[in-house]
Amino acid sequence: MTERTTESLVTFRRPFALRDVDGIQPPGTYHVETVELAIDGLSFVAFRLISTTITLPAVETSGAQRQFVEIDPTDLAAAQLRDASNRNSDPEAPTPIPSQPAKHW
Repeated sequence: MTERTTESLVTFRRPFALRDVDGIQPPGTYHVETVELAIDGLSFVAFRLISTTITLPAVETSGAQRQFVEIDPTDLAAAQLRDASNRNSDPEAPTPIPSQPAKHW
C-alpha cells in the first residue's frame, strides 16, 4: 500500500485551543503533518486519512522542546476559521471552542 505524507504550516494570530490538546496554545506558526494511505482495488486513485498531527511547544517536559499531538483535521480547520473571524477583537483573548456533542467512532 502506498502512503503519502503532506506537510503544511498553519499560522494563528491569536491564542487558540483544540479539542484534543490540553490548554491554550500561543499564537504562532505550527507544523501540521497529514498521513494518508492509498486505497487499493479502485479504478481511480483515492486515499484514506490515517493521522493528522500538529507540532506544539513542549509543556512541562524535561528536555523536550516540542510535542507531537494527533488532532482531528476538521477541528483544526474550525480553529483556523475562528482565528480568522476574530482578528478584530482582543488579540490576547483565546479563541473559544464551540461546544459540540462527543464523537462516537
